Amino acid sequence: MWVKLCCLLLYFLALFVLARVFEAVAWYESGFLATQLVDPVALSFRKLRTILECRGLGHSGLPEKKDVRELVEKSGDLMEGELYSALKEEEASESVSSTNFSGEMHFYELVEDTKDGIWLVQVIANDRSPLVGKVHWEKMVKKVSRFGIRTGTFNCSSDPRYCKRRGWLKSTLVMSVPQTSTSKGRVMLKEYSGRKIEVEHIFKWITAHAASRIKTIYNSEHLKEEWNKSDQYRVKIYLFANLDQPPAFFSALSVKFTGRVEFIFVNVENWDNKSYMAEIGIYKTPSYILRTPEGIYRYGNNTGEFISLRAMDSFLRSLQPEVNDLFVLSLVLVNLMAWMDLFITQGATIKRFVVLISTLGTYNSLLIISWLPVLGFLQLPYLDSFYEYSLKLFRYSNTTTLASWVRADWMFYSSHPALFLSTYLGHGLLIDYFEKKRRRNNNTDEVNANNLEWLSSLWDWYTSYLFHPIASFQHFPFDSDWDEDPDLFLERLAFPDLWLHPLIPTDYIKNLPMWRFQCLSAHSDEETLETFPDSESDSDSENREVFSSDREVSEDDELSTCHRCSEGGVDACSCGCHSCHHEPCQRKARSYSSYSSAGDLEPDWSAWPSDMLHCTECVVCLENFAKGCLLMGLPCGHVFHQNCIMKWLAGGRHCCPVCRWASYKKKQPYTHPQPLSSEPPS
Repeated sequence: MWVKLCCLLLYFLALFVLARVFEAVAWYESGFLATQLVDPVALSFRKLRTILECRGLGHSGLPEKKDVRELVEKSGDLMEGELYSALKEEEASESVSSTNFSGEMHFYELVEDTKDGIWLVQVIANDRSPLVGKVHWEKMVKKVSRFGIRTGTFNCSSDPRYCKRRGWLKSTLVMSVPQTSTSKGRVMLKEYSGRKIEVEHIFKWITAHAASRIKTIYNSEHLKEEWNKSDQYRVKIYLFANLDQPPAFFSALSVKFTGRVEFIFVNVENWDNKSYMAEIGIYKTPSYILRTPEGIYRYGNNTGEFISLRAMDSFLRSLQPEVNDLFVLSLVLVNLMAWMDLFITQGATIKRFVVLISTLGTYNSLLIISWLPVLGFLQLPYLDSFYEYSLKLFRYSNTTTLASWVRADWMFYSSHPALFLSTYLGHGLLIDYFEKKRRRNNNTDEVNANNLEWLSSLWDWYTSYLFHPIASFQHFPFDSDWDEDPDLFLERLAFPDLWLHPLIPTDYIKNLPMWRFQCLSAHSDEETLETFPDSESDSDSENREVFSSDREVSEDDELSTCHRCSEGGVDACSCGCHSCHHEPCQRKARSYSSYSSAGDLEPDWSAWPSDMLHCTECVVCLENFAKGCLLMGLPCGHVFHQNCIMKWLAGGRHCCPVCRWASYKKKQPYTHPQPLSSEPPS
């Protein structure tokens, strides 16, 4: 996860550097930057009209270029970046979809239940033609969609009862606007009553109703009262301009940020005394002033702060975000980080996509689960102070120059999705190249694996986990203590040959303990023979075996070699390890009790693991342990020759030959009883 997070941060850094490179190239070719102001006098009539349409100001009654230019100047400063975006948006001419309502419930869910948006709906009465023709309606849809106004068509033939109840007996236009200034307030529906069915007149009607929600100030006394008033709104944005009504984008934003930001329009058209404006720091008009508890911020002085709906929307979202905005941002970041797995994972192509789907599901599930308690905590009343401090931190950080660069880059890349996707793909291919090179240097075989090999290993893994899901999660030795395993009965049911033996990974074998059988002291054969009775000497001498003591490989080297063989699934005999070719402690046919009772050689139990049972015989080959013999223990505590138990486990019998306990499951450690004191009683 941390690797993918670092790769994502490197990608964002690359995007930031690439945006600065584009700015430098644009400045070198054209000689201006995006933040450079444009003189409206040097623009053509078409470009001036395009700027007014993007800002939402009517220009139908202004035939002269001079009047259009003055209106542009009254609405705000024009930057090169805003002019470029407006011209590109006009050339795009993308078709905007409009909703067709199927009935009352559909209309209620989308229009009447929407508290933070504006709807324009054309109602077509029964057996009547629409009020606005198809061509004019398409123009209207395209014009109002720039300001976030959604459109739709309601045909009364689909639900005539609802139209009669509403009084829609003739075709008309209906506009829905939130009635109150609080979040999730009531919605009022207004019908168009104008006589002229033209796009510009209908648009003026829409902007007039939207602007009626904005608080308007006409004199300095009212401004002073409003400026010094403290109410529920922590963030306020003022527009000081010499206009009849605020631009459409300003009115649309007031609806979108209902309950979060208060929009105030200060009409300074007929002001004689502007001394109070100078007192609060307003020296020129038009000006967009953001007032927060931390101070005053002049919108339009930093990079990307254009006089448009999209630029101001991203600015206000960063200052006063909703929980839904943070959730969408976290969702985008998490999915971008998860898609990095497609390039980090090496091997077969199918493996990459399987890992990608698994990562996407895991990350999105964890994201949703982690957001649930956060939403619950935010509803608690005593977290209001924490919420206010968080918003204060957002306001401090997002009014910096770096934050303005980030917002400008976000608007640039979101308007050019092909560039964003191509840079992401290029970054991923670079990660894939360096990751593949690193793994080849480490001699990793999975880089060259093909699809068939990986699918085969995936099937083995799936069947193993399907039958024995606990097998590959448990490793030996274990630190914790378990009581009786409840799966032991099921294991014994699956053991008869009439049942199918499940596929169990053999990774646990390399974790089984291995050691050599040693004795405490060494005696010669003559001293040993004198110690034992004559009746036993004959039988003992027959069972004695003499081995050569000279070895080319030390015992430690053999032990490590056998460990490597066991990891590869090879038994000791086949790999050439000398597991039982050392001198015996004494007579192999004698039991441990005979050793102790006769004062013979005693095994060195201190070399044994603490959780292994003490024994001197292997029940697989029915032979005693010889001195230097390589032993292996199972989780149940029973001990065997290493080569004997390896053959047993390699045959698919993953259980103890003595107690049938599963060889890959842990068991409560065996505690050796304390030895009785050998001192004679006094």
